[in-house]
Amino acid sequence: MTEGERRQLRSSPQIDPSQYSATTSSSRLHSFGYALSGCAYMLFHQKNTRILLAATLAVLAVGLWLGIETDDWATLVLTIGIVWIAEFLNAAIEASVNLATPDIHPMAKVAKDVAAGAVLIAAFVALVVGLLVLGPPLAAKISAGAATG
Repeated sequence: MTEGERRQLRSSPQIDPSQYSATTSSSRLHSFGYALSGCAYMLFHQKNTRILLAATLAVLAVGLWLGIETDDWATLVLTIGIVWIAEFLNAAIEASVNLATPDIHPMAKVAKDVAAGAVLIAAFVALVVGLLVLGPPLAAKISAGAATG
């Protein structure tokens, strides 16, 4: 690695973000408020987030009904969290691309499509994890109910 490359690696920590952003917060409470505002934006303006909320509540309800173990809860919560994070990052990327490229640009389309693809992958993985975690106890509960019914 050359000296110039080492100098470039050391330069990022020395940049003061408040010099480049009018919205840099010095208060942790304000930062928390901004995060809540972002969550509210997602719920009010992103249809897929409302669908994701309904799916999350359904999975949590089924998990409670089945009485799944702590390890299974950890797996479900982590997987659900990953899907939520992917959805939020997708919206942030879309907003940034829209702001940066008001005209239609092929690379803007690529950025938005790739971000949406990440959400699709996360949702597919969550579906598989949900089936693996909830499927066996659900099948057992349905079988037990059919046997007593």
